[in-house]
Amino acid sequence: MATRTTTSVLAFMNAQIKQLQQNNRFGTALNYRKTMLSFTQYLAGKDINFNKISDNLIQNYNAYLLQRGMTRNTTSFYMRTLRAIYNKAIKQKLTSQSFPFSDVYTGIDRTRKRAIDEKTISQLFKLHLTPNSPLALARDLFIFSYCTRGMAFADMAYLKKSSLYNGYISYSRRKTGQLLTIKAEPIIEEIIARYNNSSTPYLFPIITSTNPQIAYAQYQQGINVYNRHLGTLSKMLSSSTKLTSYTARHSWATAARNHNIPISVISAGMGHTSEQTTRIYLASLENSIIDDANRGILEGLK
Repeated sequence: MATRTTTSVLAFMNAQIKQLQQNNRFGTALNYRKTMLSFTQYLAGKDINFNKISDNLIQNYNAYLLQRGMTRNTTSFYMRTLRAIYNKAIKQKLTSQSFPFSDVYTGIDRTRKRAIDEKTISQLFKLHLTPNSPLALARDLFIFSYCTRGMAFADMAYLKKSSLYNGYISYSRRKTGQLLTIKAEPIIEEIIARYNNSSTPYLFPIITSTNPQIAYAQYQQGINVYNRHLGTLSKMLSSSTKLTSYTARHSWATAARNHNIPISVISAGMGHTSEQTTRIYLASLENSIIDDANRGILEGLK
């Protein structure tokens, strides 16, 4: 094993990326690679030893990112990832803890979330679209997500035919590992039936490969295409809210609250680990409702 004074940061990061890829943790590997490329640019391509990671260096790197117009959430992403790598190096006794990230922001600013109402959901559901077209698939995935209590795109992409059994869908959330079971209501079954393809183990035509690395690349491409088509569908609706891969989840939570469903039920339905998480989640949706109400009031001034 290399000594404390000779172990270089970029070399260690590269080794961690390879290890993550071998363990099929492609999302984390991608985050590490993005951070490594950014940090390499800051260092002008010169590697450094871990004992050079100091408060001053990290603050200067943070300033470097901000000067390039990055948001606090983006700079925080790089700082959190670099800190995780730094902590791994500490566990491997490659350096000692000096808390160099104490004076930079590593939190997450809550971005404003938007939901569409049930009337708009119905309008989207009834849109006349060419069957089997990319737009029709995007619409069906959005409605499927809404009908399955806001199933995340990653979970839909990796959902297998074996997950559907005896009228129920059972799957583990990729984000938390929590097992969820959902009754396959008629609307859900209709959408699934439209994409029944015996040549693939997956329910939807997003991922086709069983090779983990190829499957992850297909998922990445799939979510980009999905969001692009949702942007097109947004222009076909009466709502001014732009649809994204998260909108269906936000919309289901809002609809559930509007139907006076208890927080505990909404929490369980969304797969949240605590009711407090659900309360925070719903609170982040409130501003859009208040803004809409205020806009109606101010219309009287015109």
